[in-house]
Amino acid sequence: MSTATASQNDSDASAQKPSIRVYNTLSKTKEPFEPLHPPKVGIYLCGPTVYAESHIGHMVGPVIFDTIKRYLRFSGYDVTWVVNITDVDDKLIAKSRERGIPMSQVACEMTADYLSNLRELGVNQIDYLPRATDHMPQIISFIKSLEEKDFAYAVDGDVFFDVAKDGNYGQLSNRSMDSQQGEGGEAAAKKRSPGDFALWKSAKDDSISWDSPWGPGRPGWHIECSAMSYEHLGDKFDIHGGGGGLGFPHHENEIAQSKCALGVDAFATYWMHNGYLMSEGEKMSKSLGNFYTVHELLEEFPGEAIRLLLLQTHYRQPLDFTKAGIAEARRTMDRWYRAADGVELNRPAAPAVIDALADDLNTPKAIAELHKLSSC
Repeated sequence: MSTATASQNDSDASAQKPSIRVYNTLSKTKEPFEPLHPPKVGIYLCGPTVYAESHIGHMVGPVIFDTIKRYLRFSGYDVTWVVNITDVDDKLIAKSRERGIPMSQVACEMTADYLSNLRELGVNQIDYLPRATDHMPQIISFIKSLEEKDFAYAVDGDVFFDVAKDGNYGQLSNRSMDSQQGEGGEAAAKKRSPGDFALWKSAKDDSISWDSPWGPGRPGWHIECSAMSYEHLGDKFDIHGGGGGLGFPHHENEIAQSKCALGVDAFATYWMHNGYLMSEGEKMSKSLGNFYTVHELLEEFPGEAIRLLLLQTHYRQPLDFTKAGIAEARRTMDRWYRAADGVELNRPAAPAVIDALADDLNTPKAIAELHKLSSC
């Protein structure tokens, strides 16, 4: 997906730019934003596993990072944003068997659903949407590099990352070697340590598979993101994002395998994790009946109201998503449209709004400032 042509408003930054700060999960502190190669900025966001219709939780990260990219572009940066698509996974294989159709068809249908929902919520700043199945040569090459450098080992067609070989493993989640836990089942008996994780999984029975130096199989989840981020952003980039629950093991494993394979002292400079999504005061789940697909919500509410609700809570905080909240957000949008009627579109941006966004994307404060402007 190519970046939409920026409007004059979107591309013209104010003469006096605020100093941007972001909270870095890696350092657990708020830091000045200093890109590796200004004005260029690289961002990678972990995308969905496309085995079912998108629920509202799948939209939180894209809405947040769409806003981040818009703000950085406004501030004069040239941003490349990558969101991956996981289109091979146990859940996808199970769904294809359940429906009696090829895994690729399931992935194609659910990817189309995901992209349609992004458009409805105004997420149009993504530059690349790489799919894991389109990157098998890069994934296999990545694993081979780890094996050649003695960070990985093969057992009966499976390949595992040896966490004991990485002295910095656990730096993102602050976990010790003793607290690591890996896959159980048959794989556990093959591993040198419980914390070792799969890079390549040997084919079982009639499972989906690709040829490799270790025999037919498919990649582990973590290695896909390392290979795709390297392909599109290089060995080092600026921001890696995702849900708070991905910090361990997914992002921890990404850091380990990428640094070890590429021989770099850093992978992503800043790690930005969004908070958990709640629904009607409880954790969202189908069993509780508070689980919403985006398609269901769009039948009742416009996408821009859903987007506004997602931005009314600071991205690092838990977000309580309710239909009443969307209805209120819709009323807010209506008030803003009335207030903006007849206002020049090329007027300078409000400094208080820009300052709020510069402070670790403080969208609640920015929205509060917009409320003040709309009531003037």
